[in-house]
Amino acid sequence: MSESWVNSAERIGSDLHLELAGPGSRRAVLTRALREAVREGRLAPGTRLPPYRSLAADLGVARNTVADAYAELVAEGWLSARQGSGTRVAQRAAPPEAPRKPKPAPLRPAAPAHRLRQGTAEAGSFPRAAWLAAARRALAAAPDEVFGPGDPRGRIELRRALAGYLARARGVRVDAERIVVCSGFAHALRLLFAGSHGAGGGVLRGPLAVEPYGLGFHREILASSGVRTVPLGLDDQGARIEELGSKPRVRGVLLTPAHQFPTGGPLHPARRAAVADWARTSGGLVLEDDYDGEFRYDREPVGALQGLDPERVVYVGSVSKSLSPAVRIGWMVLPEHLVDGVLAAKGEREAWVSVLDQLTLADFIARGHYDRHVRRMRQRYRRRRDQLVAALAERAPHITVSGIAAGLHAVLRLPPGTEASAVKAAAWQGIALDGLAEFRHPHATGPADDGLVIGYATPAEHAYRAALDALVRALPPAGA
Repeated sequence: MSESWVNSAERIGSDLHLELAGPGSRRAVLTRALREAVREGRLAPGTRLPPYRSLAADLGVARNTVADAYAELVAEGWLSARQGSGTRVAQRAAPPEAPRKPKPAPLRPAAPAHRLRQGTAEAGSFPRAAWLAAARRALAAAPDEVFGPGDPRGRIELRRALAGYLARARGVRVDAERIVVCSGFAHALRLLFAGSHGAGGGVLRGPLAVEPYGLGFHREILASSGVRTVPLGLDDQGARIEELGSKPRVRGVLLTPAHQFPTGGPLHPARRAAVADWARTSGGLVLEDDYDGEFRYDREPVGALQGLDPERVVYVGSVSKSLSPAVRIGWMVLPEHLVDGVLAAKGEREAWVSVLDQLTLADFIARGHYDRHVRRMRQRYRRRRDQLVAALAERAPHITVSGIAAGLHAVLRLPPGTEASAVKAAAWQGIALDGLAEFRHPHATGPADDGLVIGYATPAEHAYRAALDALVRALPPAGA
C-alpha cells in the first residue's frame, strides 16, 4: 500500500484523510497513519472517528483490521472508546510540551482601555434591526438572476438608490451608469491606479498631487502602483491649489474638500472653483474623497466638488463611517471616459462586493433608513464633540481644538515639541490615539505642527466620559 486514501464516513457525515503508505501489514499501515494524524494535529482531541465498519468499507479492508488498529491506539492512549460515544481522539493524545521558563516581560503600558482613534464609527450604534429587515426584504424580492453572473458596475438597484441619494444629499451630478460599486476608498484607488507602472490597467497615470496630511496606507497603495505623490501646501483655506501651476507633470490631484483629513476645514470656495478650472484647462483629473461629507454640525453640509465638473472629477464615497467599516461597500462616480477602464481593471467577478449586501443597502437607502441613521448619528457625534470641547475648555484651556465643524474627530493643537511625549502619556493613561505627525507626507515642506488626532466616535456611550477624563490627564500642562 503506497498511495494516499481519502475516506468518507457517510454514516456520521464526516471525511477522514489518511496517508496509507510504507511497509507492513494493512493493520500496521493504518495504525501508523492514524497515529501520525493525531500527532500532527490533523485529528484534534475529541474528534470522533468513523465506526470501524464504515472505515473498513471505505478502505476495502476487513473490519477486524480497523477494529484491531483502533484497539491498539486505545491501549497506547492515542484514542478513547466508550460505549454509546464511539471512538474518539483522546483529550491528551499528545504528550504536553515541557513548560518553558517565561522571559521577563518588558515594562510597557497596559492594553488601551479607551480607543480615541480617528475614522471609526461607534460600533454599537449599527442599526441591526433595520438592516436585518432590509436584508430579508431584499432577499425575498431578489430575482433569480441575482444569484448568477452580474454587472461589474454593481447591482442596478443600488446604483439607482445611490444616484438619487448623492444628488439629493451631496449635490453630485450623476446617473446610475456612471457609478461603479467597490468595497471602499482603498479599493477605488487600486482600481483607478492598478498597473499604472506597467502595461495596461491604470486609468489614471503619472504623479499625483496630494494634501500634505492624509492616510499613510493610501500613499502605500499608490506607491505600490508606481504612483509618485507630490504634496501641496496647506493653510486655513485648505490645500494650496495655486501650486498645481508649478507642477507641469502632475495630471491629477487627490483632495478631501468637504473636511480635510485630518486637520479639518473645508476647501475654500475659491479654491474649489480653481481646482475645477485647473483640471479643465490642463486635461487633469480631481479625485474627490468625500471624507465626512455627511457629518457637518455647524451649518449645511458642503456639497461635493464633483458638481462643478462631472467630467473632470472622480467622486468616491463609502459607508465605512456612516454605517460601519464591516459593510464593505463604496462607490465611484466616474467621468464617462473612465468607466470602461475602471471596469476592465475590476475584472470579472473576483473584486465584486457581495450582491446580497448591495441589495440590502439599496433597500436601506430607498426606504429612508440610511437618512434617518445618518441624522441620528450626526446628533450623537455632535453631542460628543461638544463634550470634548467643554472638557478641554474647563480643564485644559491652554489646548486649542480645531477641525470640529464636521467629521468624527478633532485635532488638539499642542505646544511645539510635545506631541511625542503626549502620545506616550496617553498610552500610559490607557488611551489609544494618533499624533498629527503620523499622517504627514514624508516630503511635505513647511513647519510641522504638533497635535493629537482625537476620534470621539469610537468609544461606547457609557465609556466616553471616562475616556475624556483620561485624555485630559495625558495632555501637557500649560507652559510646557
